[in-house]
Amino acid sequence: MLLRDKVCIITGAASLRGIGYATAELFAEHAAKVVVADLTMNEQVAAEIRTSIGKKVGQPAELHTVRCDIGSFDDCRTLFESAASRFGRVDCLINCAAVVKSQSFLSITEKDYDFVVDVNLKGAFNLGKAAVEHFVANKGGNIVNVASVAAQRGGGLVGGAHYAASKGGVISLTKSIAREYGPEGVRANVICPSMTETGMLDGMTEEKFQEIVSAIPMRRAGKPRDIAGACLFLASDLSAYITGTTIDVNGGSHIH
Repeated sequence: MLLRDKVCIITGAASLRGIGYATAELFAEHAAKVVVADLTMNEQVAAEIRTSIGKKVGQPAELHTVRCDIGSFDDCRTLFESAASRFGRVDCLINCAAVVKSQSFLSITEKDYDFVVDVNLKGAFNLGKAAVEHFVANKGGNIVNVASVAAQRGGGLVGGAHYAASKGGVISLTKSIAREYGPEGVRANVICPSMTETGMLDGMTEEKFQEIVSAIPMRRAGKPRDIAGACLFLASDLSAYITGTTIDVNGGSHIH
């Protein structure tokens, strides 16, 4: 049990098909106390998550659900306060919350740009600031931000330039936190997945999907649990001397 008694906040976890949910499920399997946050969180979504994780783990998980708009710093601070009130402290933040828009560069409007950057980059900033406040006060903590291979290769298979730019910003932001707050016991790392079988692929044709997969050395798309496994490693003490790094989870599609 790699996370026994660790309190972990996971954002962007409302969809049972998503990376955030897969991470919450895996963390519960490893005995973490899990705080699941999402903008769409309500009683029905919370009940679905609780039931699904309970079935997977085989017993009721130590789970707390919170509605949070990561575009609001006040919401992010309240998220940490709620988690600490429930479990006494927070040890780790896993930020999976994101939006994606597939657009050509010239078709991106100012509204499109603001929407994507406000969620993906400003949201990571707000969560990171709330996390660092809590972690410095408690003499340690751990941040894992999920970015994208789009930030590394210049554009994604699904997202446009604004998506890639926002995720590039997440990488730089995370490294900055790692450098500035390492002396305070705070670690911060990034995971860069490639094409993963989540709702972000809805609308992609089977032909296009197979075309992309055929160019991946491992000949398959990623699964949410593949990304969750990397999150587990970074959240656990196995990675105690790792900070400011980027872990690629891409099946070899981008080797650099």
